[in-house]
Amino acid sequence: MASTLGPAPDPEAVLRGHRAAVNVVTFHSPSGTLLSGDADGELKIWDLRRHRPLSSSRVHTPAAGVIGISAADASNKILSQGRDGTVKCWQLTESMLSRQPLLTIKTDSYHFCKLSLSESATMSSESEAIVGNTKIASGAAVIAIAGKEPSIIELWDIGSGKCVQKLPQERLGPSTVECILSRGICLLFCSYEDGTMMVWDIRHAAAPLIQARLHDEPVLSIAIDRIGAGGVSGSADGNLMFFFLDYQENTFVVKKKVEGQAGIGDIAIRGDDKLVATAGWDHRIRIYDYKRRKPLAILKYHTETVTGVTFREDMKWMATSSRDSTIALWSLYPPSSLQQNQQLVNSGGSRYGAGSMVNGNMNDHEQ
Repeated sequence: MASTLGPAPDPEAVLRGHRAAVNVVTFHSPSGTLLSGDADGELKIWDLRRHRPLSSSRVHTPAAGVIGISAADASNKILSQGRDGTVKCWQLTESMLSRQPLLTIKTDSYHFCKLSLSESATMSSESEAIVGNTKIASGAAVIAIAGKEPSIIELWDIGSGKCVQKLPQERLGPSTVECILSRGICLLFCSYEDGTMMVWDIRHAAAPLIQARLHDEPVLSIAIDRIGAGGVSGSADGNLMFFFLDYQENTFVVKKKVEGQAGIGDIAIRGDDKLVATAGWDHRIRIYDYKRRKPLAILKYHTETVTGVTFREDMKWMATSSRDSTIALWSLYPPSSLQQNQQLVNSGGSRYGAGSMVNGNMNDHEQ
């Protein structure tokens, strides 16, 4: 982009302390902290006011690393996943993990598909759901993980430490589950190595509810909006798909295809369903208007692949992780300012849409 547009905004803070690639990052709302996991097996808990680690724990071996983290907010339990075939459950107390895991699940799964946590208290007013032959009560924590066999998704009840359901998918040839995303305890969104995406109702798991092949290469990331009406998927093919879910016709409806990007390793939709952020293999974070499916900004800070992106629940912060061993904190498009900038996008305020809004100040972005 022309230099007259000025530089891209810098992050508000950069968290340094990991000695290896940071694979995953997530906010923990009850404690007001940030959790991150790296390729050496360390899980750090960060103070977001002082921008310093509060604690650091070796939760998996350096050979396995940490590839997934999830937090069961209702019980302050933290789940860590390593590429050693295990998922461990830890108790979080005063911003520190318990010395020993409360539970270790041996999944015998050794690839890079990250776990997905679903707490049934978030799904509806139902007091329980039947998963497989097991009753899962409201408030229970269930994780979905890729199984030992290709194309098998396993559901585990964290309370009992038992596998309560398996979702086999008979396919022509082997296909590895690449990405899993839960919505409540009933719907599970999955993607596969051949570019296929599926929606499962795990109460009726004989066959997927919706199935379509949206990408030509493995789907590496999925984000679903808060009401489950649609979402965004990213792939190794460099394409970003904005889609709508037609539950009456049981199909994906592609609303927009964004081509020509590098691989997309992670996607997040902000809690108000207004912003989408993507983590790129090209070291960049791209910001889109979710509803209008238009680009808003391209953020360039990391010097290696961006591995993760996540929004805080109050929408004030976005965090990104990278193989460069850093975590960046961004303050982008506060909800009160986003509407003004959407007007600029609609009026063609710049060649690539509105500039980047950082703490309420307009800055142009770079490509």
